[in-house]
Amino acid sequence: MTSSATLSQPTFRHLHHHLRRRRHFYTSTALASLYPVFQSQEEKNDSFSSSKGGFFPKRGETVELVCESLGFKGKGICKVTETGFVVMCDGALPGERFLGRVTRKKGSYAEVKKLQTLSPHWDIVDAPCEYASTCGGCKTQNLLYEAQLRIKEQQVRELMVHVGKFSDRSPEFASIMKTIVPCAKQFHYRNKMEFSFSTQEWLLNDLIEAEEYTTKDCALGLHAPGFFDKVLNIKSCLLQSKPANMILSIVQDCWRNPELGLSPYNVHDHSGFLKHLVLRTGRNPQTGLPELMVNFVTSLFKPELLKPLVEKISCISEVGSIVNNVNKSTGSTAIGEVEHVLYGKPTISEVLRGLTFQISANSFFQTNTHQAEVLYRLIEDVAGIRGDGSEIVLDLFCGTGTIGLTLAKRVGHVYGYEVVAQAVSDARRNAELNGIHNATFVQGDLNKIDENFGKKIPKPDIVISDPNRPGMHIKLIKFLLKLKAKRIIYVSCNPATCARDLDYLCHGLEGDNIEGCYRLKSVQPVDMFPHTPHIECVCQLELPSS
Repeated sequence: MTSSATLSQPTFRHLHHHLRRRRHFYTSTALASLYPVFQSQEEKNDSFSSSKGGFFPKRGETVELVCESLGFKGKGICKVTETGFVVMCDGALPGERFLGRVTRKKGSYAEVKKLQTLSPHWDIVDAPCEYASTCGGCKTQNLLYEAQLRIKEQQVRELMVHVGKFSDRSPEFASIMKTIVPCAKQFHYRNKMEFSFSTQEWLLNDLIEAEEYTTKDCALGLHAPGFFDKVLNIKSCLLQSKPANMILSIVQDCWRNPELGLSPYNVHDHSGFLKHLVLRTGRNPQTGLPELMVNFVTSLFKPELLKPLVEKISCISEVGSIVNNVNKSTGSTAIGEVEHVLYGKPTISEVLRGLTFQISANSFFQTNTHQAEVLYRLIEDVAGIRGDGSEIVLDLFCGTGTIGLTLAKRVGHVYGYEVVAQAVSDARRNAELNGIHNATFVQGDLNKIDENFGKKIPKPDIVISDPNRPGMHIKLIKFLLKLKAKRIIYVSCNPATCARDLDYLCHGLEGDNIEGCYRLKSVQPVDMFPHTPHIECVCQLELPSS
């Protein structure tokens, strides 16, 4: 591929209808995790001429801005009111007029930090969480939920047009792009939260123009945005379940007691004991009631230090498992090298699409169980399974096998591929638990496939691909174009890389002289995580009828 083919250009259309001139801003999918914004050549010339006149904002300069739309990852796309120069601001929302300080210039745009709101954004609502403006987890909690949905749906549409190169002038485009599916539960929807212990509590100092920060000793909560060593102390999180908040409250009330001898881990000198508190919420398949797992991640195995906390937490009826993951490395990961069960079972259960899944401390599982029910139903619908038990399904990036297993009873066989060994082990166990014998799960890195990949299984009728944020490797795309399965269901947590891959599958790889062979039938955005910028998509591709 050439560099020009790699740097696709989705346009973020501005919502501010009062402006006389509309400008288009482009995002690079070559570096999907960064999403820098680029201007068109015409705008670069405009900005260059403006900068000659002294209008180019300099680092440290304070400018008045208007936020016109949200870019991917939730950053506000704003303009300097006097010049129209484009800047990006974390925490700015459409319609908001504010003062911002330029923190850095990057290419043809700049980034700013919001100092003071002069007039509020459109569709403003009161954020119910006291930490909403500080922790960075719920960037749009003070934006009306219906407005959040409109923005997400528009972002997907723009990416499909400008990255995927699907013409919005085509008569079929309106039927291809579906209305975003909202999330019925906008709070308490996460079944997993990871909190960190720290020697430094992060405090916003409102007296210094929201620009500088102070710290004090010890915290248990979420990392401050942009800091690996500072933690915002959290007493309760509106995204996790109410029983999980009860556990968090118990731990917060007593872990600092000097009589317990507990110390937070210090990421600088690597001293201390407590690293993370991970809370997972499942569901008992017999009663339907919540079932919780509490995971203490520590630097050493000293169960006697955790005993007082275990005794208090185990009194909560919903707690079915308390484990201790021991991570002796200096890294900040919440996965341990060794795991010890301190109370109850080593796993908890969850029910999804009529199947029971066992979830261990380090298992991957859809974070929003309620919306996963909706997502998996959509996948099954667009898969177009005949139901006669004859079809072969290839489940790529299968994780713990949840998607493939929910389809297994209606197809002939499911073949799942996943790179993480523990996830493959969980998938096999979940198949056995549910009495499913027509599912085979294989460990393998789909980014490193060779010409022999797929030759040991029958040709699939349906391919399910659910890659992580970087999307599919070019080797896998070439494999799929050669395989020519009748139908591909692409499930994506990153609509930018999804649009890029759909372009390759439908329009081909120009640099490699490989033609695309699929027709895009539908793109269904799904809001899995309200109040965040994340978007899920279910896309249906089919071979054209001969």
